[in-house]
Amino acid sequence: MTTPWSPERVLLQEALKQLRLDAQLTQIELAQRLGKPQSYVSKYESGERRLDVIEIREICIVAGESLTKFCERLEDSIKKQGYTK
Repeated sequence: MTTPWSPERVLLQEALKQLRLDAQLTQIELAQRLGKPQSYVSKYESGERRLDVIEIREICIVAGESLTKFCERLEDSIKKQGYTK
């Protein structure tokens, strides 16, 4: 049985996709830079696969953004949606 994603997790997926788009990379190009198959990018963008912080950091690096900046933008997005705990 699958559990629905939390709103915050959906925002993370959207932020990761936007990071790739802002870097003007296709899923294939990003995957190649990461040394992964295209399905890796597709699966985390769709929520089929979860990432740990080290994987997110690697994605940020190859997309040209610091992990700190990415987390700040994600946190701003979460707060704007009213998902503060």
